Amino acid sequence: MAERVLVTKLGLDGHDRGVKIVARILRDAGYEVIYTGLFQTPQTVVAAAIDEDVSAIGVSMLSGAHEALLPMVTDELRKAGANIPVILGGIVPEGDFESMKAAGIARVLTPGATAKEVVEAVQSAIEESRLDVKS
Repeated sequence: MAERVLVTKLGLDGHDRGVKIVARILRDAGYEVIYTGLFQTPQTVVAAAIDEDVSAIGVSMLSGAHEALLPMVTDELRKAGANIPVILGGIVPEGDFESMKAAGIARVLTPGATAKEVVEAVQSAIEESRLDVKS
């Protein structure tokens, strides 16, 4: 059975071309991809991730709201007792990388990331999350 990955758009960001490309990249790499669509909340993303039994969550953010919304996603995951890595992709200033890491984001990808980098980021985040469970 293929690994399952949920990809989503949080908040009021209505641009979904990039996340659809990422979904195809992951599908072509052998992942089963669940795309939640636009205008999701942290709560709906976490609920869908748990319901779909995914191995990772990919969040696409172009709106600049990553500092507000991504910590809410990782908090909801912790509350639910779910060890699901979150990968953030989109417009994220380099100065925000550390705060995203501190919030529990496993990887940050910026525009221009190659298909290979996307797949490697997802796979390594999944592998690390499994190591965390075994520790």
